[in-house]
Amino acid sequence: MLARIGIVPAAIIPADIDETPRKGEVPRGYVRRLAREKALAVPAEGRFLLAADTVVAVGRRILPKAETEADLRACLGLLSGRRHRVLTAVALRTPDGRVLERLCESVVTFARLTPAQIDAYVQGGEGLGKAGGYAIQGRAEAFVRFMSGSHSNVVGLPLFETAQLLRGQGWVLP
Repeated sequence: MLARIGIVPAAIIPADIDETPRKGEVPRGYVRRLAREKALAVPAEGRFLLAADTVVAVGRRILPKAETEADLRACLGLLSGRRHRVLTAVALRTPDGRVLERLCESVVTFARLTPAQIDAYVQGGEGLGKAGGYAIQGRAEAFVRFMSGSHSNVVGLPLFETAQLLRGQGWVLP
């Protein structure tokens, strides 16, 4: 996604952190904590480091990344006919060690899904490993009745907010 705004990362390094929500943790606080912990967990060696995390939330409930077909069915059943929020926190660690953050929130409403639609989506496997069990950049876009906010946020990285963080640090983006 960064290539869309003219950035080619020097490296992509997964951060090994515990992503378990803490007791009583709300979606905004949770996603901000994860992005910050990811930014601090990876050695940056005096360079800029960008980290992000995305969650799908229904009210105060944080939906999991769907790891199994059962998870996927549960997420789609919960999202069917309902409005939910997609929150992404972006954390930029500067060469001097400061961590700057942005939070992006989009609102998405799914149409009511039939059992056949859920079955077909689950069988395709597209939502596995995705926050909330769906990928808006794929077949799930046909489920979206309404969306307010950043489309790239729902995909997983809010490009406007990311570019703003970088511009604020003197980066000149094409």
